[in-house]
Order: sequence, then structure tokens, then C-alpha cells
Amino acid sequence: MDEKRGMTRHKRVKSVGGLWAIITVFSTSLYVYFRAQHYSKTSVPEITTNQEPSPGSFKLQSIYRHGVGENAYMQVLDVNDEVLKAAKVKFSEFSMSSLEADNELWSSNSNYATENPLDYEFGLSCEPLVLKRMLYRDPEFVESYMDYAHENSHMASKVHLDWIDETVLVPNVTDKKTIVSLALMSSNAYVRLPHTKDWRNLTSPWNHTENPGHGWDDDGLRGHVFSNKRQDIVVIAVKGTSAQGLAGSGEDETTVNDKINDNLLFSCCCARVSYLWTTVCDCYVKSYTCDEVCLERELRRKDRYYKAVLNIYKEVARQYPSSTIWVTGHSLGGALGSLLGRTYGLPVVAFEAPGELMASRRLHLPMPPGYPNYLEGVWHFGNTGDPIFMGTCNGASSSCSIGGYAMETSCHTGKECVYDVVKEKGWRVSLFNHRIHKVIDEILETYDAPARCTPPGPCHDCFNWEYIKKETSSIAPPTMTITSSTPTTITSEPTITSSCIGRNWYGWCTEYD
Repeated sequence: MDEKRGMTRHKRVKSVGGLWAIITVFSTSLYVYFRAQHYSKTSVPEITTNQEPSPGSFKLQSIYRHGVGENAYMQVLDVNDEVLKAAKVKFSEFSMSSLEADNELWSSNSNYATENPLDYEFGLSCEPLVLKRMLYRDPEFVESYMDYAHENSHMASKVHLDWIDETVLVPNVTDKKTIVSLALMSSNAYVRLPHTKDWRNLTSPWNHTENPGHGWDDDGLRGHVFSNKRQDIVVIAVKGTSAQGLAGSGEDETTVNDKINDNLLFSCCCARVSYLWTTVCDCYVKSYTCDEVCLERELRRKDRYYKAVLNIYKEVARQYPSSTIWVTGHSLGGALGSLLGRTYGLPVVAFEAPGELMASRRLHLPMPPGYPNYLEGVWHFGNTGDPIFMGTCNGASSSCSIGGYAMETSCHTGKECVYDVVKEKGWRVSLFNHRIHKVIDEILETYDAPARCTPPGPCHDCFNWEYIKKETSSIAPPTMTITSSTPTTITSEPTITSSCIGRNWYGWCTEYD
């Protein structure tokens, strides 16, 4: 009798578990499908065969700044004649100072000489390229999907997104002038800004009287927005790391949080290099073991730079709803630009960016099934003399480690466009080769043509680390609790006191002892 009752209970549990699995997958698909119906496809300018190959000259239109921490406000500065006049005075003062910080950030080549980098005109050329992108790319829909994927990583792969092949205008990466101009835009994002009260607040509340000048703590992320006269193409240049001797920008107010985000994005586990290091998050478990769920949550925090760059993009997309948007940046700015581009299917040209492939996987960025990532419209320009780009700036004696930076990644998304300066110029590997002004003046300008862009070779970051799912998922069926710890346990009503001895391919218990 007891044996029969046990068999009946076993069959009932199997059927209930299977039914809940079907309901969960079906309801998830319905949620994503109907949520997408509320959002229209992001408008893209129609591309015709007789369209101009050159979109004309680009000028800085506005500067966005996103704070971090408790005061994570976002502001925008419209670049008008008054702002340009103040910027010219400030740039002149720094150029004549003993530090010459801004002079290092702008090209010393006479072809690009200017009294004011914020008033410089950039020439770019473009070409059409077919990219596979999500049909629905409205920021609200994309972020709702990513929130779900973050909370339910084991279910995200079962959600089928709609993908389309779309012809998009992208930067001509074989044109030298275009690559140099994008690099100059990236360096433009480092230029120190004039203190002005003309910043407009994009979040609320915000008290102008308590925060004169810049508005709040200057720490945070910046994005410089350029457009041509037709405003059919917009370029966002994301500011990179500010750190003495590391990213080529000298020290400024963003140094502390730049370092935190560098160590979070490009280390194997919260910059846990040894017991002597202060980690940037609490995800370290034990020797070469890290909590993957904790890491993903840290990257998605609202006070991290990835969330900030998404917010900046949303404002730019709202300001230019019918424009094609490109992204560029140097170092950390290039990596953030790449993550932004992969999120929304935007063309990206990055310079000397650390490997960001591991971060893109931890963020669960949408990826078309069966589609190689080197066809995504992301191009990484770098040189073999830069240890940060090459992923060799690690180890106890490295310059990065001495400076407190755990730059442990080397794998990039998209294509790599590498200048072999070690072999062709006889350079030694040095952090000086990471500086944006040296890249422009001594690499991009001296070569006859841009480096050839090719798919990256086989690459695997942090191969000696084990990543476990230690924490509990917050979303579960009404009568069922799913705990994503290791080993995974599932309890259902009525309570089963026996142990699970068989699971199906997606982790549900199908047989009990």
C-alpha cells in the first residue's frame, strides 16, 4: 500500500512539474510578444543607392553628463556660442599650464590644430551595410527584456525575439580620414569643460540654488554628441578612463568611479587579484571561485556606467528620433560604446578598448541565434604595443596592477583592426601606447590606410575561474519556489521530503528517490 501511494505521489509530482514548465515557457513567450506590440520599430532613415557617400562635416551639438551614486542625475549642456567662447578660454589656459593636460588629449598634428577642440569640424564618410538587428528596439522594450533575462537567465534563451536584416549607414572603416576623425571625437570627450550654469537638468528633483556651477558632484560618465547639418547621422563619443599615466587623460573628477567600473567590467571577479586588493563588489566566494549572479547584478546597478550610457542613449534617441546613431570612444569609453552598440544594434568604432566580450555575456545582451558576433557592426581599433588592448596588462608586476587596475580580459566582440607597431615600428609594449593622442599622431596618421579589420581568433577570458550561481532567483510560479543555487533544489506543494535523482534538460526534477 505504501509503495502504491509513493508511486502515485511520484506521478503526480512529475505531471505537476511538467505542467508548470509548459505554462512558464508559454506565458514568458506571450509576455514578450504582447509587450513588443506596444512599441514601434525604431525609425531609420531610408537608404537609397544615390545617397551621398559623405554625410558632410560634423560638429559638437551637446554634452551629456550622468552622475553616479545617490545623486545619479543627468544633465545636458547645449553647445552654443557662449559655451564655445568659455571653452576656448579654458582650453587656452590649460594649454599654457605646466600640466599641459588638454594638450595631451588633442592631436599635436598641425593638420588638426585648433584653438578650441569643442568647435572643431570633423569629416566622416559612410557606407551601407546589412546588419541583423532586433525588430523592436525601443529602449523601454529592450530594457524590459534585459531585466527579465537578468532575473531569469535560465529562461532567457527560451524567449524568441524577432530579428530582421536591415541596411544601415555605418562608418567607412577603410577610410583614413573617417577613422582619424572618430578618434578625434573620442579625444574630444576628454577635454575639460568650462564651468557654466547653462547645464539643463534631465532628471528631477534638482536644486539649482544648492548646487551652483556644475550642479552636483562632477563624478560620472560623459557623452559628447555630434551631428551633421542634415542631422541624419549622430555620433555619440563616450568618455574613457581618467587616471594618471593609464588612459592618457590625466587626473580629473571622474577618476574614482572610472577605476571602479574598469575593475568591475574587465576583471575576472570584482578585482580580486590577491588578498591584498580591495574588491569593488562582494561576489568573491573562495580561491578562483566567484558568484556569477552577484556579478551580473553589480554590472546592472543603476550607479554603474553601463546603466548610465543606456540613459544617455535614450535621451539622444529621443532628441534625434529619425537619425542613424553611431557610437565611438577610447579605452573604457570604447568598451561602453561597444556594449551600448550590442544592446541596440548600433554601429560602433572603438579605440584601444579592453576586452568587453565577457562583460557582454554577463549582461545577457541580446544576440541573434546562430549569428557570429564579428558581423555585428562593431570595430575595435588598437595596436600591439598597447597592453590594455592586447589583454596583457595584468600580473603582480604590471603597470596596471601597480596602479590598482585589474585589467584581466582580452577578448573583444565584433572585428579587430590591429596595427602591428611592435613588428613594423619596433615599439616596445607600454602604457604610453594606450594614450589617445599618441594613437592619433603616431599610428593613425603615419599609416597610409587603416588597419585591416578581421574576426578575432579563439579567445577565452578567466579560464581558471569557476563561476557558480549561488543566489536565489526572485521570480517563480505562484505555488513553486525555484532556488538557483548549486546544487539546484526545487520544492513544490505538497512538500517532498525525498531527494531528487533525475532532472530534465532545463533543470526541473522529474524523479524522486
